[in-house]
Amino acid sequence: MKILFIGDIVGKPGRRAIRELLPQIVSADEIDCVIANCENAAAGFGVTRDIVDELFQSHIDVLTSGNHIWDKKEAIGFIGDFSKLLRPANYPAGAPGCGSVVIPTRSGNKVGVINLSGRIFMPPLDCPFRTAEREIEKIKSNTTVIIVDFHAEATSEKKTMGWFLDGQVTAVLGTHTHVQTADEVILPQGTAYISDVGMTGPFDSVIGIKKDEILTRFLTQIPNKFDVAKGDVRIQGVVMDIDELTGRSRGIERRTWRLAD
Repeated sequence: MKILFIGDIVGKPGRRAIRELLPQIVSADEIDCVIANCENAAAGFGVTRDIVDELFQSHIDVLTSGNHIWDKKEAIGFIGDFSKLLRPANYPAGAPGCGSVVIPTRSGNKVGVINLSGRIFMPPLDCPFRTAEREIEKIKSNTTVIIVDFHAEATSEKKTMGWFLDGQVTAVLGTHTHVQTADEVILPQGTAYISDVGMTGPFDSVIGIKKDEILTRFLTQIPNKFDVAKGDVRIQGVVMDIDELTGRSRGIERRTWRLAD
């Protein structure tokens, strides 16, 4: 089984790259399941119902998110309508939506997806480690293949989660920083790991935002509006080769696809 996990989709440029490139990627690489983080898909901050519909119509099977999931307040009202749109599972009890899902793939096998948020330099949510244990227990009877999106800032926290879940899940994949790391590895007990899968959007930018606006913020420390940049649009992610019988990963490969100007 091959699973493609796509890094944080940023704004209209990122969505355009998904529309124009993803169908041919799925076909060329014989992808069975596509998972993507969508929390920056609406002008860089949050997601709307129309954008969720658009992304699901573009060959994406499961959408994960993170700390920006509620930036568009309408998400509170509609997230419960989409079983395959996840928010971090370690939000406190009472938060709308869900943090995990099990879906059938194109090949007929099942894949479980768990969304978690870190706590270092992030909002203070419930413990992601204990939450991971509970979510795995909920879904492991339905599938051996379990993918974790760990949306976190600190690489130390991400690395720790990788070791914590080695052998319990198929992959622990970091999101949030928008910078693809070069530390992809299959851990000793068969769990694929990478600290950050990268970003889908404009790379002539600072993590997707116009460079001059970010520079102004750093130079003046005065709050200003952040707009999504436009140039050098790419999709970044990882392609994993998985043994669907054991749930162990056989390979993980960093990938980048560039949208033609």
